Amino acid sequence: MPIRFDTPLCRLLGIDLPIVQAPIGGASTPTLAAAVGNAGGLGILSVTWRSPEATREAIRETRRLSERPFGVNVVLDWDPTERLAIALEEGVRVVSFFWGDPAPYVARIHAAGALALHTVASADEARRAVQAGVDVVVAQGWEAGGHVRGEVATMALVPIVVDAVSPVPVVAAGGIVDGRGLAAALALGAAGVWMGTRFLLSEEAAAHPRYRERLAAAAASDTVYGGLFDGGWPNAPMRTLRNATVDRWEAAGRPPAGQRPGEGEVIGRTEIGTDVVRYGSDAPVVGTTGDVEAMALYAGQGVGQLRDARPAADIVREVAADATAALDRARRSVDTRD
Repeated sequence: MPIRFDTPLCRLLGIDLPIVQAPIGGASTPTLAAAVGNAGGLGILSVTWRSPEATREAIRETRRLSERPFGVNVVLDWDPTERLAIALEEGVRVVSFFWGDPAPYVARIHAAGALALHTVASADEARRAVQAGVDVVVAQGWEAGGHVRGEVATMALVPIVVDAVSPVPVVAAGGIVDGRGLAAALALGAAGVWMGTRFLLSEEAAAHPRYRERLAAAAASDTVYGGLFDGGWPNAPMRTLRNATVDRWEAAGRPPAGQRPGEGEVIGRTEIGTDVVRYGSDAPVVGTTGDVEAMALYAGQGVGQLRDARPAADIVREVAADATAALDRARRSVDTRD
């Protein structure tokens, strides 16, 4: 019998498993979002850097592949108006926001019959999001890969946010890559988990093959946090894998922007033929050429637990099964006798 969970997140979103695939930038694909949804979780498309036409096509392709719920993510440092309108026109019923104030957009989302998620890094930010009408709060811990909103670890952040906004569902993000992480998040009061790095190593993700190799070989200590890969998105700290660009910058004494070695140097081209410069924020995807290993290789600290690429559906089912087993072990370890 398939495993099902009954958390507030599952009930609200109409999903069987409290597992959300984080948007993972250009590596997110309709095939990935659909596979996660078909397996019982929630897939999310990143649309901030897609053209309006590509946004519409990605949404339609996801719907062709799955009848299950899925969402779109927009970063509020860029005006989301056009892409949000397209998503709602196309019937998307879950919209995820990051890095900004969701308040101006929530009423529009609710008027379309959709739900709003917002990623936060503190209890105060979570309260403001709920006051704005957000339906689900994503609490992102410092361990997370990609752009990281705050500096509090997941284990400390999640219960604080849960206490601040209950009964609004909270999704735990940051360093979670397996069923034990899901079990731990539920024990902390979260209603689900948000997983990015694990799905970068799914077969359906568009991460470049060399990027995948680096992820599969990495240890938890191989990630670095800071603002180094800021070209295209300044003042937004991130966690990436250590690579030649990081090493070269550190060897130069960690100089500030404008004085970094090789700054502005073209090190490759994107899949659509635009330049990739050293310290740029673009992660390499399939079709990227050049010095892929020197680019922004986003990864959370949970990467040390990963060793292989798997179909997304297998990942979802495995996380659910392992979480069930972990919760059962925890129950058996508690002696409730007088």
